[in-house]
Amino acid sequence: MKNKLNILWINDNPDTAHTMVFMYAINAKTQNWFDEVEIIIWGPTAKLVAEDESIQEKIKIAKHSGVIIKACISCANMFGVTDKLKSLDIEVYGMGIPLTNILKGNEKLLTI
Repeated sequence: MKNKLNILWINDNPDTAHTMVFMYAINAKTQNWFDEVEIIIWGPTAKLVAEDESIQEKIKIAKHSGVIIKACISCANMFGVTDKLKSLDIEVYGMGIPLTNILKGNEKLLTI
């Protein structure tokens, strides 16, 4: 079994992003708590990422730390931020099947 943590980030509160999502993801990767850490941007967080420069900076730091960041294209399209997310070097594509596979595979999933 892979030592991987998936973080499904659906809360668009910036304080939650700074004090939980990024704090934990970056530490989980840099402290080797998990070999792989992936953040999945879902729902209104797509808009938050596109508009909040402090969140964009945290994404850069997380990516530099080795955290993988992906976003749901349906959500990004819904909020009109697909191009902005791609410009931030975030993988944007259909996440329904990957999320289903995470759940069916009993992988570690933290939902925030």
